[in-house]
Amino acid sequence: MSEHSLRGRTAIVTGAGRGLGRAEALELARHGARVVVNDYGSPGRDGSGGASAEPAEEVAAEIRAAGGEAVAHQGDVADFAQAGELVRLALDTWGSLDILVNNAGILRDRMIFSMSEEEWDTVVRVHLKGHFNTTHFAAAHWRERSKATGGPVYGRIVNTSSEAFVAGSAGQPNYAAAKGGIVGLTTSTAGALAKYGVTTNAICPRARTRMTEDVFEGFEVPADGLDPLAPEHVSPLVAYLASPAASHVNGQLLVVHGGMVAVLDRPRVAAKFDTAKDVFTLDELDEKLTPFFAGRSPRETFAATEVLALKKD
Repeated sequence: MSEHSLRGRTAIVTGAGRGLGRAEALELARHGARVVVNDYGSPGRDGSGGASAEPAEEVAAEIRAAGGEAVAHQGDVADFAQAGELVRLALDTWGSLDILVNNAGILRDRMIFSMSEEEWDTVVRVHLKGHFNTTHFAAAHWRERSKATGGPVYGRIVNTSSEAFVAGSAGQPNYAAAKGGIVGLTTSTAGALAKYGVTTNAICPRARTRMTEDVFEGFEVPADGLDPLAPEHVSPLVAYLASPAASHVNGQLLVVHGGMVAVLDRPRVAAKFDTAKDVFTLDELDEKLTPFFAGRSPRETFAATEVLALKKD
Protein backbone atom coordinates (compact mmCIF):
# COMPACT_ATOMS: atom_id res chain seq x y z
CA MET A 1 0.00 0.00 0.00
CA SER A 2 1.25 3.49 -0.86
CA GLU A 3 2.55 5.68 1.95
CA HIS A 4 -0.07 8.19 0.82
CA SER A 5 -3.00 5.81 0.62
CA LEU A 6 -5.74 6.05 3.21
CA ARG A 7 -7.56 2.98 2.00
CA GLY A 8 -9.12 1.12 4.91
CA ARG A 9 -8.79 4.15 7.20
CA THR A 10 -11.74 5.87 8.84
CA ALA A 11 -11.77 9.66 9.16
CA ILE A 12 -13.96 12.21 10.91
CA VAL A 13 -14.02 15.74 9.53
CA THR A 14 -15.91 18.36 11.53
CA GLY A 15 -17.49 21.39 9.90
CA ALA A 16 -17.32 19.48 6.63
CA GLY A 17 -20.55 20.67 5.06
CA ARG A 18 -18.92 23.67 3.40
CA GLY A 19 -15.64 25.41 2.67
CA LEU A 20 -12.41 23.97 4.07
CA GLY A 21 -14.05 21.02 5.79
CA ARG A 22 -15.82 19.97 2.60
CA ALA A 23 -12.57 20.14 0.59
CA GLU A 24 -10.76 18.15 3.30
CA ALA A 25 -13.45 15.45 3.44
CA LEU A 26 -13.41 15.07 -0.35
CA GLU A 27 -9.61 14.90 -0.41
CA LEU A 28 -9.43 12.24 2.28
CA ALA A 29 -12.08 10.21 0.43
CA ARG A 30 -10.16 10.58 -2.82
CA HIS A 31 -7.20 8.89 -1.14
CA GLY A 32 -9.40 6.02 0.03
CA ALA A 33 -10.58 7.05 3.49
CA ARG A 34 -14.08 6.30 4.72
CA VAL A 35 -15.41 9.62 5.97
CA VAL A 36 -17.83 10.70 8.68
CA VAL A 37 -18.93 14.12 7.47
CA ASN A 38 -19.92 16.28 10.44
CA ASP A 39 -21.64 19.64 10.21
CA TYR A 40 -24.11 21.43 12.46
CA GLY A 41 -25.63 23.02 9.39
CA SER A 42 -26.37 26.54 10.62
CA PRO A 43 -26.64 28.92 7.66
CA GLY A 44 -24.93 31.88 9.32
CA ARG A 45 -21.17 32.02 9.72
CA ASP A 46 -21.82 33.33 13.23
CA GLY A 47 -23.66 30.11 14.04
CA SER A 48 -27.07 31.72 13.68
CA GLY A 49 -30.09 30.16 12.05
CA GLY A 50 -31.69 26.78 12.38
CA ALA A 51 -29.47 23.73 12.26
CA SER A 52 -29.80 21.49 9.22
CA ALA A 53 -28.65 18.01 8.24
CA GLU A 54 -28.52 18.99 4.58
CA PRO A 55 -24.90 20.32 4.26
CA ALA A 56 -23.36 17.17 5.77
CA GLU A 57 -25.71 14.90 3.82
CA GLU A 58 -24.81 16.62 0.54
CA VAL A 59 -21.06 16.15 1.02
CA ALA A 60 -21.50 12.52 2.11
CA ALA A 61 -23.62 11.92 -1.00
CA GLU A 62 -20.96 13.56 -3.16
CA ILE A 63 -18.33 11.18 -1.76
CA ARG A 64 -20.54 8.15 -2.33
CA ALA A 65 -21.35 9.28 -5.88
CA ALA A 66 -17.60 9.31 -6.61
CA GLY A 67 -17.31 5.72 -5.40
CA GLY A 68 -16.26 6.39 -1.82
CA GLU A 69 -17.78 5.57 1.54
CA ALA A 70 -19.28 8.25 3.75
CA VAL A 71 -21.93 8.89 6.36
CA ALA A 72 -23.28 12.20 7.59
CA HIS A 73 -23.49 13.44 11.17
CA GLN A 74 -25.49 16.55 11.99
CA GLY A 75 -24.28 17.58 15.43
CA ASP A 76 -22.68 20.25 17.58
CA VAL A 77 -19.09 19.27 18.36
CA ALA A 78 -19.03 21.84 21.17
CA ASP A 79 -21.58 19.66 22.98
CA PHE A 80 -19.64 16.99 24.87
CA ALA A 81 -22.27 14.28 24.44
CA GLN A 82 -22.76 14.95 20.74
CA ALA A 83 -18.99 14.83 20.16
CA GLY A 84 -18.98 11.40 21.81
CA GLU A 85 -21.82 10.30 19.54
CA LEU A 86 -19.79 11.45 16.52
CA VAL A 87 -16.86 9.23 17.46
CA ARG A 88 -19.20 6.33 18.21
CA LEU A 89 -20.80 6.73 14.78
CA ALA A 90 -17.43 6.12 13.12
CA LEU A 91 -16.79 3.08 15.30
CA ASP A 92 -20.29 1.66 14.90
CA THR A 93 -20.26 2.16 11.12
CA TRP A 94 -16.79 0.87 10.23
CA GLY A 95 -15.37 -0.54 13.45
CA SER A 96 -12.43 1.84 13.53
CA LEU A 97 -11.30 5.43 13.80
CA ASP A 98 -7.93 6.47 12.39
CA ILE A 99 -8.12 10.17 11.53
CA LEU A 100 -9.73 13.17 13.20
CA VAL A 101 -9.77 16.52 11.42
CA ASN A 102 -11.10 19.31 13.63
CA ASN A 103 -12.31 22.15 11.45
CA ALA A 104 -15.70 23.36 12.75
CA GLY A 105 -15.90 27.01 13.74
CA ILE A 106 -17.88 30.24 13.72
CA LEU A 107 -17.13 33.96 13.87
CA ARG A 108 -18.47 36.71 16.14
CA ASP A 109 -16.09 39.55 15.27
CA ARG A 110 -15.89 42.70 17.37
CA MET A 111 -13.23 44.88 18.97
CA ILE A 112 -12.27 43.92 22.51
CA PHE A 113 -13.92 47.00 24.03
CA SER A 114 -17.21 46.24 22.25
CA MET A 115 -17.34 42.45 22.56
CA SER A 116 -20.06 40.93 24.71
CA GLU A 117 -19.56 38.03 27.07
CA GLU A 118 -21.82 35.90 24.88
CA GLU A 119 -19.77 36.68 21.76
CA TRP A 120 -16.61 35.66 23.58
CA ASP A 121 -18.05 32.49 25.10
CA THR A 122 -19.71 31.26 21.92
CA VAL A 123 -16.62 31.47 19.72
CA VAL A 124 -14.33 29.93 22.33
CA ARG A 125 -16.91 27.19 22.91
CA VAL A 126 -17.20 26.16 19.27
CA HIS A 127 -13.52 26.38 18.34
CA LEU A 128 -11.59 25.43 21.46
CA LYS A 129 -14.07 23.29 23.35
CA GLY A 130 -15.18 21.69 20.09
CA HIS A 131 -11.58 20.64 19.39
CA PHE A 132 -11.21 19.32 22.94
CA ASN A 133 -14.44 17.33 22.90
CA THR A 134 -13.75 15.30 19.77
CA THR A 135 -10.08 14.89 20.69
CA HIS A 136 -11.03 13.59 24.13
CA PHE A 137 -13.18 10.78 22.77
CA ALA A 138 -10.80 9.88 19.93
CA ALA A 139 -7.82 9.85 22.30
CA ALA A 140 -9.61 7.64 24.81
CA HIS A 141 -10.42 5.18 22.01
CA TRP A 142 -6.82 5.04 20.74
CA ARG A 143 -5.41 4.66 24.26
CA GLU A 144 -7.78 1.77 24.94
CA ARG A 145 -6.88 0.10 21.64
CA SER A 146 -3.16 0.50 22.30
CA LYS A 147 -3.48 -1.07 25.72
CA ALA A 148 -5.52 -3.95 24.28
CA THR A 149 -3.02 -4.67 21.50
CA GLY A 150 0.08 -3.98 23.57
CA GLY A 151 1.58 -1.60 21.04
CA PRO A 152 1.14 1.58 19.03
CA VAL A 153 -1.97 2.17 16.93
CA TYR A 154 -2.66 4.30 13.87
CA GLY A 155 -4.04 7.68 14.87
CA ARG A 156 -3.88 11.11 13.25
CA ILE A 157 -5.30 14.39 14.54
CA VAL A 158 -5.23 17.54 12.39
CA ASN A 159 -6.44 20.67 14.17
CA THR A 160 -7.30 24.02 12.62
CA SER A 161 -5.64 27.10 14.08
CA SER A 162 -5.20 30.45 12.33
CA GLU A 163 -2.72 33.20 11.59
CA ALA A 164 -5.04 35.35 13.68
CA PHE A 165 -3.25 33.69 16.59
CA VAL A 166 0.22 34.09 15.08
CA ALA A 167 -0.08 37.71 13.97
CA GLY A 168 -2.92 39.02 16.09
CA SER A 169 -6.23 40.19 14.69
CA ALA A 170 -7.54 43.39 16.23
CA GLY A 171 -11.21 42.71 15.56
CA GLN A 172 -11.14 39.05 16.55
CA PRO A 173 -9.98 38.73 20.18
CA ASN A 174 -12.26 35.73 20.79
CA TYR A 175 -11.23 33.96 17.59
CA ALA A 176 -7.50 34.69 18.01
CA ALA A 177 -7.58 33.48 21.62
CA ALA A 178 -9.43 30.29 20.68
CA LYS A 179 -7.01 29.58 17.84
CA GLY A 180 -4.07 30.14 20.18
CA GLY A 181 -5.65 27.73 22.63
CA ILE A 182 -5.91 25.16 19.85
CA VAL A 183 -2.15 25.36 19.35
CA GLY A 184 -1.65 24.70 23.06
CA LEU A 185 -4.12 21.82 22.91
CA THR A 186 -2.26 20.44 19.88
CA THR A 187 1.19 20.42 21.48
CA SER A 188 -0.14 19.00 24.75
CA THR A 189 -2.03 16.25 22.94
CA ALA A 190 0.98 15.51 20.73
CA GLY A 191 3.08 14.83 23.81
CA ALA A 192 0.41 12.77 25.53
CA LEU A 193 -0.49 10.49 22.62
CA ALA A 194 2.86 9.96 20.89
CA LYS A 195 3.58 6.80 22.89
CA TYR A 196 0.37 5.28 21.54
CA GLY A 197 1.39 5.92 17.93
CA VAL A 198 -0.89 8.94 17.48
CA THR A 199 0.33 12.19 15.90
CA THR A 200 -1.28 15.59 16.47
CA ASN A 201 -0.60 18.64 14.31
CA ALA A 202 -2.27 21.96 13.52
CA ILE A 203 -2.62 24.02 10.38
CA CYS A 204 -3.15 27.74 9.83
CA PRO A 205 -4.97 27.86 6.50
CA ARG A 206 -5.79 30.82 4.29
CA ALA A 207 -8.81 30.06 2.16
CA ARG A 208 -11.76 31.83 0.62
CA THR A 209 -14.78 30.43 2.44
CA ARG A 210 -18.04 31.63 3.91
CA MET A 211 -16.19 32.55 7.11
CA THR A 212 -13.55 34.66 5.35
CA GLU A 213 -15.55 36.28 2.56
CA ASP A 214 -14.94 39.80 3.90
CA VAL A 215 -11.34 39.15 4.98
CA PHE A 216 -10.25 38.70 1.39
CA GLU A 217 -12.11 41.63 -0.14
CA GLY A 218 -9.86 43.06 -2.84
CA PHE A 219 -8.28 39.68 -3.52
CA GLU A 220 -10.59 38.74 -6.34
CA VAL A 221 -10.94 35.29 -7.85
CA PRO A 222 -8.72 35.16 -10.97
CA ALA A 223 -10.41 34.80 -14.32
CA ASP A 224 -8.22 31.82 -15.23
CA GLY A 225 -6.70 29.03 -13.18
CA LEU A 226 -7.27 27.93 -9.61
CA ASP A 227 -7.95 30.63 -7.06
CA PRO A 228 -4.81 31.01 -4.87
CA LEU A 229 -7.21 31.14 -1.93
CA ALA A 230 -9.19 28.04 -2.91
CA PRO A 231 -9.64 25.48 -0.11
CA GLU A 232 -8.22 22.89 -2.52
CA HIS A 233 -4.77 24.34 -1.81
CA VAL A 234 -5.17 23.36 1.85
CA SER A 235 -6.73 19.91 1.68
CA PRO A 236 -3.66 18.04 0.28
CA LEU A 237 -1.67 19.00 3.39
CA VAL A 238 -4.44 17.59 5.58
CA ALA A 239 -4.38 14.35 3.59
CA TYR A 240 -0.59 14.19 3.94
CA LEU A 241 -0.70 14.73 7.72
CA ALA A 242 -3.35 12.01 7.91
CA SER A 243 -1.25 9.56 5.91
CA PRO A 244 1.37 6.96 6.89
CA ALA A 245 4.01 9.19 5.25
CA ALA A 246 3.63 11.74 8.08
CA SER A 247 4.26 9.27 10.91
CA HIS A 248 7.18 11.34 12.22
CA VAL A 249 5.41 14.71 12.02
CA ASN A 250 4.07 15.53 15.47
CA GLY A 251 3.26 18.68 17.45
CA GLN A 252 3.82 20.96 14.47
CA LEU A 253 2.08 24.15 13.31
CA LEU A 254 1.98 24.73 9.56
CA VAL A 255 0.74 27.72 7.56
CA VAL A 256 -0.75 26.69 4.20
CA HIS A 257 -2.26 28.50 1.23
CA GLY A 258 -1.90 28.94 -2.54
CA GLY A 259 0.78 26.33 -3.15
CA MET A 260 2.84 27.26 -0.06
CA VAL A 261 3.47 25.42 3.20
CA ALA A 262 5.49 27.01 6.01
CA VAL A 263 6.51 25.11 9.15
CA LEU A 264 6.49 27.56 12.04
CA ASP A 265 9.13 27.57 14.74
CA ARG A 266 8.15 27.66 18.38
CA PRO A 267 8.66 31.10 19.99
CA ARG A 268 12.32 32.01 20.46
CA VAL A 269 13.99 34.23 23.03
CA ALA A 270 14.60 37.66 21.49
CA ALA A 271 16.64 39.02 24.39
CA LYS A 272 17.61 37.98 27.91
CA PHE A 273 18.46 40.13 30.93
CA ASP A 274 19.79 39.05 34.34
CA THR A 275 19.56 40.93 37.59
CA ALA A 276 22.75 42.05 39.30
CA LYS A 277 21.27 41.10 42.67
CA ASP A 278 18.81 38.51 43.97
CA VAL A 279 15.65 40.26 42.76
CA PHE A 280 15.03 42.86 40.08
CA THR A 281 14.19 46.38 41.15
CA LEU A 282 11.98 48.57 38.98
CA ASP A 283 14.94 50.89 38.36
CA GLU A 284 17.04 47.98 37.10
CA LEU A 285 14.23 46.70 34.86
CA ASP A 286 13.80 50.21 33.50
CA GLU A 287 17.53 50.40 32.83
CA LYS A 288 17.61 47.09 30.95
CA LEU A 289 14.23 46.83 29.20
CA THR A 290 13.41 50.42 28.26
CA PRO A 291 16.38 50.80 25.85
CA PHE A 292 15.45 47.50 24.18
CA PHE A 293 11.99 48.81 23.27
CA ALA A 294 12.99 52.46 22.88
CA GLY A 295 12.14 54.53 19.85
CA ARG A 296 8.94 52.72 18.93
CA SER A 297 5.32 53.39 19.76
CA PRO A 298 3.19 50.52 21.12
CA ARG A 299 1.77 50.07 17.63
CA GLU A 300 5.24 49.93 16.09
CA THR A 301 6.46 47.48 18.74
CA PHE A 302 3.61 45.15 17.87
CA ALA A 303 4.11 45.57 14.13
CA ALA A 304 7.79 44.70 14.48
CA THR A 305 6.82 41.13 15.31
CA GLU A 306 7.79 38.97 12.37
CA VAL A 307 4.67 37.48 10.78
CA LEU A 308 3.67 35.97 7.48
CA ALA A 309 1.82 38.97 6.08
CA LEU A 310 -0.87 38.61 3.44
CA LYS A 311 0.25 40.11 0.13
CA LYS A 312 -1.72 40.70 -3.02
CA ASP A 313 1.12 39.37 -5.14
